[in-house]
Amino acid sequence: MAYFGKVQAAADAVRARVSVLPSTAIVLGSGLGDFAGSLGDATSIPYKDLPNWPISSVQGHEGRLVVGRTQGRLVAALAGRSHLYEGYDGQTVTFATRVLGQLGVKQLILTNAAGGVNTTFSQGALMVIDDHINLSGHNPLAGPNDDRFGPRFPDMSAVYSPRLRALADETATANGIALAHGVYAALLGPSYETPAEIRYLRTIGADAVGMSTVPEAIVARHMGIDVLGISCITNMAAGVLPQPLNHAEVMDTARRVRGQFIALLEGIIGRLA
Repeated sequence: MAYFGKVQAAADAVRARVSVLPSTAIVLGSGLGDFAGSLGDATSIPYKDLPNWPISSVQGHEGRLVVGRTQGRLVAALAGRSHLYEGYDGQTVTFATRVLGQLGVKQLILTNAAGGVNTTFSQGALMVIDDHINLSGHNPLAGPNDDRFGPRFPDMSAVYSPRLRALADETATANGIALAHGVYAALLGPSYETPAEIRYLRTIGADAVGMSTVPEAIVARHMGIDVLGISCITNMAAGVLPQPLNHAEVMDTARRVRGQFIALLEGIIGRLA
């Protein structure tokens, strides 16, 4: 089956389980999946029950699609994503984004756990992504273009919606949440970056670094979906602090900021038009 047909089959499987489809979706990064459990009147679908859907093997990525309500609005939450470093190609990593677009999603909130490159950040900080630097060596649009998804050469001058970024700021102010802004650099992984690589990233303007989000953002814009990106700075990047990096630290920090993170997401969704 061709890729478009695989996407359609997964979308049809979701439609068979969910009677009303949302226009807003959220992708939840490492350790941030608790938001999906906060949705009311929810329908939960394990990824393994959806045809062609990739399964993440990473701790902190539960692997289910949840459609439910928060702040009186219907949203879809992806508790977990797949990554290039797991051995998936760009089309597979962005499969869920393609399905969301076929389901009629118009606004996509991408979240991730990231390393802090900007030395003014601290662990647990929340950062709105203003722009990104793709250093993964991959672009999910490489290869033949299917015009049913979007144009051959999509514009990327405003990947992250100014309207949604302003909405995030309004929400943070109203809820007393400190919210930073910055540039997210995407690397392939799975090894963490070296101190020399972090110095390079800081020099070229990166504020945070991670191993996800950018492929999904590119594909979302290819499909005309508005994107908001939020990074949770779960650890300081290599060389910033005199200690080694590990995934347990990422998970611990994500759990610590759970309440603040959920409050921010709920406030943003409540303000969406």
